[in-house]
Amino acid sequence: MRITVDRDRCEGHGVCETAAPDLFQIDDEGDLVFHLDGHDIPEEQWAAATNSVLTCPVAALKLEK
Repeated sequence: MRITVDRDRCEGHGVCETAAPDLFQIDDEGDLVFHLDGHDIPEEQWAAATNSVLTCPVAALKLEK
């Protein structure tokens, strides 16, 4: 499972960081840092990853299986 980030849609709300703090971070400039960009998400983080995708207010995150 992977997550792709549409950086043009992302507005830096930080909801994904709240849902999955081990995966996402909003940096000091308000930009999203996705720690596993281009990599598979470990199985133990699937629930948090899925929750982050579902709660993104601008649908900037997509889940790929």
